Amino acid sequence: PQLTAASLTEGEAVGPYTASEPTLDGPFRDEYTAAPATCRPLVSLKEGTGQYAAPAAEVNRTVDNPDEMLGESVDVQLRSYADGNAARVMQALTKAGTACAAGFTEERAVARAKYLKVETLKAPAIGDEAKAFRFTVLDVKGKLKLYTYLTVVRSGSTTLSFRASILSAKDIGGVPRTVLDTQWKKFQAAEN
Repeated sequence: PQLTAASLTEGEAVGPYTASEPTLDGPFRDEYTAAPATCRPLVSLKEGTGQYAAPAAEVNRTVDNPDEMLGESVDVQLRSYADGNAARVMQALTKAGTACAAGFTEERAVARAKYLKVETLKAPAIGDEAKAFRFTVLDVKGKLKLYTYLTVVRSGSTTLSFRASILSAKDIGGVPRTVLDTQWKKFQAAEN
């Protein structure tokens, strides 16, 4: 319940966007894997992606503009872990960011996505630690280069992850700051 209180709520306005419960299985679908396996934390923070256990609790939200079918969309995921596992998640992410700089393949249930490049960006100065990445991904038809951004913030035993993407070749330049800031403030308010 604590995580739910700390997360964006269904219908909440976040700048020009609206938060909602994901219609599908939410971001970081746990069945996503990667080749090589070291890269998996970049697509799924499921247990088994490192040596850490499953999160104790998890909340997923999608933040987008419901009127724009092809506008940007941000998957927000809050997860709380036990026994220092949140810090291990961050270590696995850092390792993946370096090891997978030249790209990797994301394996989904029915499709594969080819990541051409992983760049580590300057992360926002919030939480105990934060990581930010920019992915150059080839679309499923193998024609367009798409840009996806991932920012993960750790605060104590909780990770807040934001994955921003758009279904066009436009580069949105990062996770929209208003989504990040609104969720972070809400999380902090619930923690105090």
